[in-house]
Amino acid sequence: MLIIGLTGSIGMGKSAAAKRFRERDVPVFDADAAVHDIYVRDAVAAIEAAFPGTTTSAGVDRQALAKRLLADASGYKVLENIVHPLVRSAQRRFLADCHAAKNPLVVLEIPLLFETGGHNRVDVTVVVSATAEQQKKRVLARPGMTEDKFLQILSRQMPDAEKRRLADFVVDTSGTIPETEVQIDRIIETLGTRTGSAYDKHWS
Repeated sequence: MLIIGLTGSIGMGKSAAAKRFRERDVPVFDADAAVHDIYVRDAVAAIEAAFPGTTTSAGVDRQALAKRLLADASGYKVLENIVHPLVRSAQRRFLADCHAAKNPLVVLEIPLLFETGGHNRVDVTVVVSATAEQQKKRVLARPGMTEDKFLQILSRQMPDAEKRRLADFVVDTSGTIPETEVQIDRIIETLGTRTGSAYDKHWS
């Protein structure tokens, strides 16, 4: 089983790339979806203890938490220490299921892949990238997004140029979705016959 690490800065097109992998029957672990899940279950008590008033009976209030972090960015490290181990456990379960199902390729979609050292636990890295102008336009079009929030998110992410330099494959998402899909298809074809070692080394 070959583990692909899919990443890219905010607004660069990870979701579109992940969707194409799924359409080609490659299982994808979505780290953002995993965080959403633990925000209503496993992480609630710890986050409330660290950031009082940021949870409700329904789980973590993302807007309240984001407001707290915007006011004091040092809280990100505290939050990561709560969330990352829980996400890693979810990744391990996902990979174990894929290994048991004998999937030849699997994808871990992780926004902060390089920043958290996750690239050391996969076989291949794929970075999605677009122009800075396209990135900003896409992100600011999201509900509730502000320029200050966008800049703070960027400040926590490795520069796009550095991610491209470190990547095994770069997918240019500045064009149409079909153009992005063609690039993903080529990567799948290239990797389809390779075997990986990351699962046995880091996840089994």
